[in-house]
Amino acid sequence: MYEYRQIIYRLQQGQTVRAIAREGMAGRTKIAKVQKTAEQNGWLKEGAVIPETCELESIFKALDKIVQISKTQPFEDIIKKWIEQGVQATTIYTHLAENHGFTGSYNSIQRHIKKLKGHEHKLTVPLQFQPGQAAQIDFGKGPDLYDQRTKRIESTWFFVMVLCWSRHQYAEIITHQDIETWLNCHQNAFNWFGGVVKKLIIDNPKCAITKACYYEPQLQRSYENFVQDYGAVISACPPLEPKKKGRVESGVKYIKRSFLPLRQFKDLQDANIQLKNWVLSIAGNRIHGSTFDKPLERFNNIEANCLTPLPATPPDIAVWKKVTPYKNCHINHGQCFYSVPHTLYTQELWLKQTATLVTIYQAQKMVAQHPRLFKKGEYSTNLEHLPDKARAFLHKDAEWCLDQSKQLGSYVAEVVESFITHPTNDLLRAAQGLIKLSKKYGAKRLNIACQRAINFSAVSYKTVKEILEKGLDENYQPDEVMDSIDKVYQGGGNFQRPINTIIH
Repeated sequence: MYEYRQIIYRLQQGQTVRAIAREGMAGRTKIAKVQKTAEQNGWLKEGAVIPETCELESIFKALDKIVQISKTQPFEDIIKKWIEQGVQATTIYTHLAENHGFTGSYNSIQRHIKKLKGHEHKLTVPLQFQPGQAAQIDFGKGPDLYDQRTKRIESTWFFVMVLCWSRHQYAEIITHQDIETWLNCHQNAFNWFGGVVKKLIIDNPKCAITKACYYEPQLQRSYENFVQDYGAVISACPPLEPKKKGRVESGVKYIKRSFLPLRQFKDLQDANIQLKNWVLSIAGNRIHGSTFDKPLERFNNIEANCLTPLPATPPDIAVWKKVTPYKNCHINHGQCFYSVPHTLYTQELWLKQTATLVTIYQAQKMVAQHPRLFKKGEYSTNLEHLPDKARAFLHKDAEWCLDQSKQLGSYVAEVVESFITHPTNDLLRAAQGLIKLSKKYGAKRLNIACQRAINFSAVSYKTVKEILEKGLDENYQPDEVMDSIDKVYQGGGNFQRPINTIIH
């Protein structure tokens, strides 16, 4: 209305339409329409008074609206029907053009759909934080880099923690997003800052949140215990609302757009060195677009003094996990296997992993502890955890059998040694069974039975057992038998068979 009043005033002063247009008040077409309306209402006559704003608004309202009939108007009903069915704009445009003779543009379809749907403007409120109050944490996709530890090219991610007040940050390039890496990155960040904030604002990654929820998200036990040791609080954003941690979202984008381009990295380790130098130089000393100050100066001058001091002893990085034992009385963790008491089979247990130990709990009671294994497929077995039969079987190995046999007699030891050292057949169970016969028949009888089997070259578990069962070991005189054998089989011949085969 201000423009209209100015145009009418200039027309009253005798200025032409061209002259008013040259001043940039409006285009000649619009000024001509205002002139026509002013003449019709007598506002250009000598001494005429320009009406008040309200009256002008009612008269000129129609001039601000250029009525155009959209080419989509004839198809409004069918477009509305398709929108309700969930058909997307490109499909609607293609179908109208090919089957209904629509000659308009795709943009006209988009405008029409937006008009039908309406616009919902989501207003936001800037979050304000005090020094040392909070930090925001997130992951971002990084480049593929060679890792000296694994000797291969690895996919990487950025771990970024941004202090909400100063905007100073910690960043690290990692190859995994598991719980242990997540906790290690937190500890590295706290050491980097030299203290801990009161609140950690995160998204809903699996390494931190087991179940995302708007009201009561469920925290990973490992993360919850770790943060408690540092005296902080976890604040998970509502699902699908990353804007709640916009400062770290911007921090990740800044790293991708400012740090990554035009840089050469020898490997993952070199990239991390360059990243930390960049944070302390370029990123830390830039004028931030929101605080209009240098993040590193704000941190060093104020926020560093507001952080909670680090614990005197750094907390252990402990990963907690629910586990259930297998039938073999072991649990699988990290593709390594750890034994638990066989009585806990099918029970749900808790596993706690630190840098050097793996401890298993039932409720609050520790039921097993093992040194941590790192080679996939390795077993750590406590024989006390196994059932009696399995424990006895594993305990009675070849060495045990040899030791026991020597205590039972020289002939028993000779037979057992022949079992253990057999070139093609595993006769450990035969050795165990032979030693077990001593419990029923005694060491003396077993030794004589073994002597008889040796003398007749018929050494086997079955033979020794039959000798004992039939009592052939009683009153056995090996010298007399051998003498009688010599008398029967004196002399020789081309087709004479060996003595031991005749006896057998």
